[in-house]
Amino acid sequence: MPGGRLTQQERQQIALGVADGLAYAEIARRLDRPTSTITREVMRNGGPTAYRADLAHRATEHRAHRRRQAAPRDPKAPAQAYGRDAEAVRAYEETFTTVLMASGMSKMMSRVLACLCISDTGSLTASELVQRLQVSAASVSKAIAFLESQGLVRRERDERRRERYVVDDDIWYQSMMASARSTAQLVDVARQGVGVLGPGTPAAARLENIARFLDFVSESIARAADQAREVLHTKPETASDSTV
Repeated sequence: MPGGRLTQQERQQIALGVADGLAYAEIARRLDRPTSTITREVMRNGGPTAYRADLAHRATEHRAHRRRQAAPRDPKAPAQAYGRDAEAVRAYEETFTTVLMASGMSKMMSRVLACLCISDTGSLTASELVQRLQVSAASVSKAIAFLESQGLVRRERDERRRERYVVDDDIWYQSMMASARSTAQLVDVARQGVGVLGPGTPAAARLENIARFLDFVSESIARAADQAREVLHTKPETASDSTV
């Protein structure tokens, strides 16, 4: 599989694939690239409705030039733990952010959530987020407020009375249950439409089928989330655990 940056020719192929409505996975297969590379490329350059190969190529060159000219990062920034490759971690965090954006979350909310999720502690202060993301405190505050409203982040005080923002083991369970509840609301609305439009009419039949489908999906999500919840609390194996 080829590595390195995308070429202008590859970006033209991506643009053609997006215009033809191909899935990112199919575009990636044709270019022999990871799907995450294609997803990140499109989402950071206007999204599927505005992606242009020439503009994306120039923007990438501009970003690369800007990084070369940028001042060194704050020397107080924490070093990577466990011998991790800092550049690989940065690239992964960007990929994680891009996928969250593709799910409908705004860029800043996605960046904050990704940053929290890949931290070993699962919690950071506002100042730590500002330092890691190189953004304003106001941007972090707004992102945290949204994430907290969605049940994805909670606040707590540490031993120094500093407010920390936490992603705990249960946030994905809560997120799935919220999705199930939202889908269940759509079921109720669809079935209300059956009564309004008249049972047996084409429109009512369509709404009833939608309600049946979404009802099945909602129940399946809730049931699967309950069954898999304990997976979120599984502790990682240590080197000594895996030694036979």
